[in-house]
Amino acid sequence: MEPWEWSEAEWRRRVNQVRAGRSLKPARWPGGKRCAVALSFDSDHETNELRDGGISVGRMSWGQYGNRVGVPKILEILRRENVPATFFVPAVAALLYPDEQRRVVAEGHEIGLHGWIHELNSVLPEPVERDLHFRAADTLTTITGMRPEGMRTPSWDFSPATLKIQRELGLLYDSSLMADNDPYELLEDGKPTGIVELPVEWIRDDAPYFNMNRFQALRPYTPPTAVLDIFLREFEGAYAENGLFLLTMHPHVTGYRSRLFILEELIRAAKAKGDCWFATHAEIARHCADQGGIAR
Repeated sequence: MEPWEWSEAEWRRRVNQVRAGRSLKPARWPGGKRCAVALSFDSDHETNELRDGGISVGRMSWGQYGNRVGVPKILEILRRENVPATFFVPAVAALLYPDEQRRVVAEGHEIGLHGWIHELNSVLPEPVERDLHFRAADTLTTITGMRPEGMRTPSWDFSPATLKIQRELGLLYDSSLMADNDPYELLEDGKPTGIVELPVEWIRDDAPYFNMNRFQALRPYTPPTAVLDIFLREFEGAYAENGLFLLTMHPHVTGYRSRLFILEELIRAAKAKGDCWFATHAEIARHCADQGGIAR
């Protein structure tokens, strides 16, 4: 059947598979802070090319830049500013660079699930998707010594089975969906799941502004100063609403000399307010769950 031929029951069923439930935006952040700042980095590295079965050495070298230059520069900024962050890492990238993951954890940051090889969940049969997520969780646990508490699906591609698999994994939070600016509880078929959603948005992601693919006529069109302006406006809005500012960046995208200042300026702007809480995604999700009365 074509979509316009669906019954009301069918299109409601599809809509209600995964929905935003009650808001989990807390009345106050720890220490009486006004705004929570969640910096995240998707360390995709070579998996962007590998997941498509690609053989482009050039694109894989671009991914290697993320490990060789991007992550070290980002970690240095975070160390200098004494700010925690969350790194979402495909298992294949973690296997390629296990020392990177151990360094990230040793320096006080969180590592979250980001698929096996940056696959697209929505094209996978449910058993395959489940196997890949569980294998990824086991791999990151073996490498870092810490079981991941949250997931960001690769490319934010969330299948009808993803939430069920996250519940089977016992995850605290997801950070792949976009139904709000602030944290909320995920519903599955209308029922509360206890999983905290820390919502993302392409507006607060560096990739749409900077990515390039010369074979698809995709060219960067936004100067770094304009991207900083957009991110700062998003932050100011979150601060005004006592909410969450969550930013997604990629080491192989932002980790360049002309772009790293964006991260530095954002951190400085938030610090200048004097009442922002910098935290990992897991810390923010845990606080929201506790304030919302979600039993863990």
